[in-house]
Amino acid sequence: MNSGDDLDRKIITALMANARSSFAEIGAAIGLSSTAVKRRVDRLREAGVITGFTATVQPAALGWRTEAYVEVYCEGAAPPRRLAEVVRNHPEITAAMTVTGGADALLHVRARDVEHFEEVLERIRTEPFIRKTISVMVLSHLLPEAPEAGASHPAPDVREEG
Repeated sequence: MNSGDDLDRKIITALMANARSSFAEIGAAIGLSSTAVKRRVDRLREAGVITGFTATVQPAALGWRTEAYVEVYCEGAAPPRRLAEVVRNHPEITAAMTVTGGADALLHVRARDVEHFEEVLERIRTEPFIRKTISVMVLSHLLPEAPEAGASHPAPDVREEG
């Protein structure tokens, strides 16, 4: 994206606020035709600036009422690729990243309840290169509108013309 393109920034801001906004609605707000907005969105997607469209869901509505962050400490230097393989095997892990500091990785885990969380933690700990874990349970979200407060699921790769 050209860093000086204010219209592209306005389109991205509108889509981040509501990914279901039609091209016509966005165009009316920023002074472009729906066709011009579509062209720009297509170009932003081709350039990898816009990577997809998502729906935010309240995890509790799906029965996932327990949430925690888990620090993972590995024996030696576990390669990030190996850690990525492990976390992909656990659908309860909604985000995972390597981090600086004492821990090697940080996992965001969602579960039905504490018993389910404990079972997930036990599965993670069976990996031979994991030395220890430290868990922090989430009590409440101070920014409930933030993406971390809800589970994001990719939406179909379809946009309706406004």
